[in-house]
Amino acid sequence: MKLLSVGFALLLLSGCASYGVVENEAETEIHSGRGYSVKISGSRGSGDITLILAFSGGGTRAAAFSYGVLQELRDTLVVIDGEPRRLLDEVDAISSVSGGSFTSAYYGLFGERIFEDFEDVFLKRNIESELLHRLFNPLSWFRSTGRTEMAVGLYQQSVFHGKTFADMKARGGPLILINASDLGYGVRFSFVQEYFDLLCSDISSFPVARAVAASSAVPVLFNPVVVKNYSDCGDSRAAWMKAAEKRSLEAPELVEVVNGINTYANKDKRQYVHFVDGGITDNLGLRALYEVVEIAGGGGAYLKRLHRKPPRRFVVISVDASTDPEPQMDKTAKQPSLSETIRAMSSAQLHRYNTTTEELMREAIPRWAQQASTAQQTVEPHFIRVGFHDFLEHETLQFFNRIPTSFDLSDRQVDRLVAAGRELLSGNAEFQRIVAELGGNPGTRH
Repeated sequence: MKLLSVGFALLLLSGCASYGVVENEAETEIHSGRGYSVKISGSRGSGDITLILAFSGGGTRAAAFSYGVLQELRDTLVVIDGEPRRLLDEVDAISSVSGGSFTSAYYGLFGERIFEDFEDVFLKRNIESELLHRLFNPLSWFRSTGRTEMAVGLYQQSVFHGKTFADMKARGGPLILINASDLGYGVRFSFVQEYFDLLCSDISSFPVARAVAASSAVPVLFNPVVVKNYSDCGDSRAAWMKAAEKRSLEAPELVEVVNGINTYANKDKRQYVHFVDGGITDNLGLRALYEVVEIAGGGGAYLKRLHRKPPRRFVVISVDASTDPEPQMDKTAKQPSLSETIRAMSSAQLHRYNTTTEELMREAIPRWAQQASTAQQTVEPHFIRVGFHDFLEHETLQFFNRIPTSFDLSDRQVDRLVAAGRELLSGNAEFQRIVAELGGNPGTRH
């Protein structure tokens, strides 16, 4: 990634202290379910299927790959309640991090428009070059707001056009969970009202571009996105958080999550919160889903909270754009460069954590389905993972493994990534089975 190679040069240029721009507004009283809330995910879809997508990180590579999956869902017809419907219309929620957040946020804001202009607006645009131009403009070297504000400005102006989470709610699409990492305490943070309640803040006026910038702010290269942790809304621990504290007594895996979230209640110690790349705490976008359901009390309690009846199928599709390139350092006795060393260390940690996360979800989803099932309705669990390792042909796999984590890909790379998202989802055996059971014809387009 070009930005990685110039990161240390930027550090030399940034000798002065910089300060984050605070754009989150205070709320004086917590109103459960108000604003851009998790409860939005209960307002769509049918009783046949609950469908949730998770978009991983990986720069434009992840954005293009997940965009291809959206295209395939758009073009896959099934029969719901006797009527033909697109699977895309059955999506209840999309959880995303880093590069995947550009695709999810754009779809959340603009809906079908994504299929008209997203390639020009973002995927086939040299965002990296535009960022570097702003970063190396001498007029910006001595600004006190930091490098990330330049990225926020670019995303705000050129991609998301000043839209806020109030605009996201008004469109009425699926719930979009944009996820970032709390640099101070390692908490995974979702940009929804439930988490903003912990900050005594109203998410409605918060810019979507700033949330996406936080989700993709690689530490060192970019400054954290800063928000104010206000202290004038009474007990900021909402009812869902208090219930999670009780549940954690019997669910050890939630203890660390609850302890991290509780740090926001210490208003004197945590006056500001600094958010960076969501991939640090969850590069697949799956742990946000896991925590939301588990904190609610499991599959049955989660559906009750959304006022939804148990569906026939609970489906999670994980779109994993991570790569596993062959290390070039092993071909020579030359010592690897600092950037090569950092990439190798990050890659090893990433793959180990991704594997653990997938195992967690494969155990959780059947349990949630069982918890949601009733005497009248059995909920069938489905976990579908699509990733480049699904390609069996070596040359094809290596092509995708060589695509960097960058915001500057060639048109050919983007086209093949989009096609890969479509091909790998439509060719997935579990996906084909679900489509067939819903009265669709796998592998065909409408």
